[in-house]
Amino acid sequence: QVQLVESGGGLVQAGESLRLSCAASGPTFSSCAIGWFRQTPGKEREFVAVVSRSGGTTDFGDSVKGRFTISRDNAKNTVYLQMNSLKREDTAVYYCAGDRTYGSSHISSRRSMYSYWGQGTQVTVSS
Repeated sequence: QVQLVESGGGLVQAGESLRLSCAASGPTFSSCAIGWFRQTPGKEREFVAVVSRSGGTTDFGDSVKGRFTISRDNAKNTVYLQMNSLKREDTAVYYCAGDRTYGSSHISSRRSMYSYWGQGTQVTVSS
């Protein structure tokens, strides 16, 4: 079992940066690929980024490629989402999630692959 807690959200101006953290408790964190998703009212939860359990494989949604990076520190049971050049359309609740599918390089952008979810953190970007 893995419990995930997001932090680092807030209100920023367009063009600024934020770093979100996803802190995990439980012995299986290092066995999970960790993904970030985001959701705005009335819309489906959207894939943002994912990092494999080893940290060596990543992927990003098209809308954030080149602006966001993802990394993990397994010693600290934490995954980071660095968000640069933020835009108004990045405004959303951001969720981190854990995928226990076997494979050190496994990653997925599909919500159905994720068994564990945090409660979310709000990011608001104003112009």
